[in-house]
Parts: sequence; structure tokens; C-alpha cells
Amino acid sequence: MVELPRAPVYRIMKRAGAERVSEEAVDAMIEYLEEVIEDLTLKAIKAAEKAGRKTVRRDDVEFIVDILKG
Repeated sequence: MVELPRAPVYRIMKRAGAERVSEEAVDAMIEYLEEVIEDLTLKAIKAAEKAGRKTVRRDDVEFIVDILKG
């Protein structure tokens, strides 16, 4: 189920240089992004729990992104 709005994703794809973008391409991108967001969130939750918190903070997300960037 697609939850992210299509218009911002479409604009980002256009800004990245896509001359034309189909609705199906936007939907596929949204599905992928939602999976990535869910995965990062699960990892950020674990980071927050290790720090003894229930609240996921910006630094938890940045920590996970930094690890993934290598």
C-alpha cells in the first residue's frame, strides 16, 4: 500500500534529471522508499533501545545512516 504522496516523489525524480516519469515509475520508487524507511526505522529503534530510550531521535537515524554509508 502506497502511503507517501506521489507529487513530491515525482518532483524529486524530475529534479534529479528524469525528463519524463511515468506514474508506475513513481509508484515503484515510493514502494522502494517505504521499504527503506521501514528498515532504517527498525534499526534506529534498536539504537534508541540500546541507549535506554523509547523515543527515536535524530541522532539515532544519523547513526544508522552513517553506518550504512560506511
